[in-house]
Amino acid sequence: MNERTVTCTCCGAEVRPEDALYVDASPLCQDCADEETFVCDNCGFRHWNTENAGNGCYELCESCRDEYFVECSECGRLLHNYEAYYTNRDEDGEFPYCESCFHHKEGETLHSYSYKPTPVFYGNGTLYLGVELEVDGAGQSAENAREVLEVVNRRDDYAYMKTDGSLDDGLELVTHPCTLEEHETGVPWQDCLDTFRALGYCSHNAGTCGLHVHVNRDGLGADAAAQDETIAKILYLFERFWQEVLRFSRRTEAQMNHWAARYGYKNTGKEILEHAKYDSSNGRYACVNLTNAHTIEFRAFRGTLKYNTLIATLQFVDRICKVALSMPEMDLRAMSWPEFVLQLTDARTPELIQYLKERRLYPNEPIPAEREV
Repeated sequence: MNERTVTCTCCGAEVRPEDALYVDASPLCQDCADEETFVCDNCGFRHWNTENAGNGCYELCESCRDEYFVECSECGRLLHNYEAYYTNRDEDGEFPYCESCFHHKEGETLHSYSYKPTPVFYGNGTLYLGVELEVDGAGQSAENAREVLEVVNRRDDYAYMKTDGSLDDGLELVTHPCTLEEHETGVPWQDCLDTFRALGYCSHNAGTCGLHVHVNRDGLGADAAAQDETIAKILYLFERFWQEVLRFSRRTEAQMNHWAARYGYKNTGKEILEHAKYDSSNGRYACVNLTNAHTIEFRAFRGTLKYNTLIATLQFVDRICKVALSMPEMDLRAMSWPEFVLQLTDARTPELIQYLKERRLYPNEPIPAEREV
């Protein structure tokens, strides 16, 4: 080697020291440096091409990539840390977004009334309950919707938010189908309802809001005939105990006729079901709406932002379905309301027991009721 040259590590060419380019302590000629190395866009040091951790936008060494850059969780674009956006519920910063993807994602927090995503089932069981909770009085606001969803979906994507033309200035929270246990222990209902109240919404007191509960038809029987048999018994129970259902619902008779009309009492559940299917003019505005292909919808209940009332309502629907599944109609016909309540309640339904007592529907044990919201 000439005293005034260095040898290119790649091709062996002799290069003047002032013309050589270096990777660590290895000298390179200009051609080899161009072909075999890159200069990190962040730190400015030269590295071997095999160490390039960038993409089409940036050429980065692994150290700078790890310390100063993140990848958009949606589109994969490489971003400076200071360019990344995060949702409020991503407390650990695990899901960065570029500006475009962030605003696209956040813009989808408030859907139109017709929005119906593919259902996701939460919990292990055969009977699933999907909740539609209407709130009013504090705005049809995407920002408010986002704030509530960050609370209710902090553990999983349980719910989404929709607009509803029947409301004056409100929103509708819709959950994916969950087992009763998942609603009780998984969905953070208390925090969700507290957030609605903090934002200025009401539900019971709005006069416009309902609490609707969908139940999957395939949880009511193995085939269509078995499902109809169970549904017939549910309708019979609603008609037989209509005055008690009306008290439970917190609605007036006029409100019920408008939003969740009864089908009318007949001697058997089968007769009521036949009337509901073929002769009723209620459409979907029935106490038990049968117009959906995959669910039946319990529409009788007035909206609420009171946790005990909401959970009690879900327990009530769940237990009515299970009573209808397990008992013959002949036994249901012979049952009084106090006997029916004993079928609905046990140690696993403290919220339902408390609510029945508050509504003077639990035998001989009325208690004062907390104010509804």
